[in-house]
Amino acid sequence: MTGPPDTRTARRRYVTVCALFWLPPGLAMAPLVLLFTERGMALTAVAGFYAAHSLTAAALELPTGGLSDAVGRRPVLALAGALNTVALVIHGLGTTAWVLTLGMALMGAGRALASGPAEAWYVDTVQACSGPGAELRTGLARGSAATSAALAAGILLGGTLPWLLGAGPDLGARLTEATGGAVLPLSVPVLLGAAVEIVFVCYVLAALREPPRPPVTARSVLRDVPGTVLNGVRLGGRDALVRRVLLSTAAAGSALAAIELLMPGRAVTLTGASESGAMLFAGLACGGFVCAGLGSHLAPLLARLTGSGERAVLAGLGASTAGLLLLAVTAAFTHPVSVALVGAGFGLVYLGFGAAGPNENALLHRRVTSEGRATALSVQSLAQQSVGALTGMVVGVMNPGPWPWLLTTAVLLAGTLLWLHRGEGAVPGAPAGPVEAGRRVP
Repeated sequence: MTGPPDTRTARRRYVTVCALFWLPPGLAMAPLVLLFTERGMALTAVAGFYAAHSLTAAALELPTGGLSDAVGRRPVLALAGALNTVALVIHGLGTTAWVLTLGMALMGAGRALASGPAEAWYVDTVQACSGPGAELRTGLARGSAATSAALAAGILLGGTLPWLLGAGPDLGARLTEATGGAVLPLSVPVLLGAAVEIVFVCYVLAALREPPRPPVTARSVLRDVPGTVLNGVRLGGRDALVRRVLLSTAAAGSALAAIELLMPGRAVTLTGASESGAMLFAGLACGGFVCAGLGSHLAPLLARLTGSGERAVLAGLGASTAGLLLLAVTAAFTHPVSVALVGAGFGLVYLGFGAAGPNENALLHRRVTSEGRATALSVQSLAQQSVGALTGMVVGVMNPGPWPWLLTTAVLLAGTLLWLHRGEGAVPGAPAGPVEAGRRVP
């Protein structure tokens, strides 16, 4: 590699990587649970599959972030794509519980591996071109918008393909018969996602060029990873701004977990039937990702209008809190107008998160160096997942109605209020100024 790509090229490659990585999960999101049940799995078994995914991702989040900082972004991201490819093939063809559990664990490992390297590569590349003060929000916003767009498109395509295969001449039955029952119509979006993952791996290896790193051995990797993990854990303790990013991300994870757990049942209550409720939830999910993408696209504009990244985060999280409160207020209503109010609240939650996310991460990247950037992103992801899992357990034992929604609204409000009355980049007890290479400069 003769030199890093220019900022515009780096931005385009980062956006492409985001879209290619998240399109396969979007394709699998709509049919996966139905595919598992079609294979004869009970709902309790399906819950166990998803638990295997979550636990694996949480356990590997920090070590894989440290691995990326130790050996490089490109190999770790390519490994994530390879694991996801194997996982989706297993999901599309697997018929036994232990095989499907293995597939979900592999997907959890892939999720952990991919939680920071692409963004870390983008920030490293832009700062190598334009210096530590390079503008980051636009690229981060476009990457987040591409993620949301890929998920929305994947959900629509993944939900439509099985229906199309069963319409007219029964292509689905002929496909199942031709493959000896190995491929069902519900398998097709999942296997298509595996094909996209192969394209993703090839693109990462070809496009995400990095400066040469010192040769590493297995022993050196094992020695370096624990140190970077420990630094990541300490990060929030020594920097107030990073701590606010982590705490507000955890609060957002609580809200998203409540939505994922409560909204399917709420949709069934609103429509009166499971089939129409599933259609309503799919529409809300797709619309939510579209709103998140719009919010991400508007994130740089919001920072300019509000005067700083911190105030933009406050505005975005404030909008999400208002949307979640609207969902809480309408939680006991079944009148048809409630559908419109629920849709408005749902869209507002995702619009706010989309606008806040790139601004939060732009602030985060000002506080960490390249050597610990992927680890910091892994700490952020771990905060969101762990608090989301805890929220799921608490909300799951509460009675249906407004109280679970009000609880998570209070959590998100607390995360929002952290951003009141702060100057951008300010750390209590320290002089104002930007951070470069882990130290404050005048």
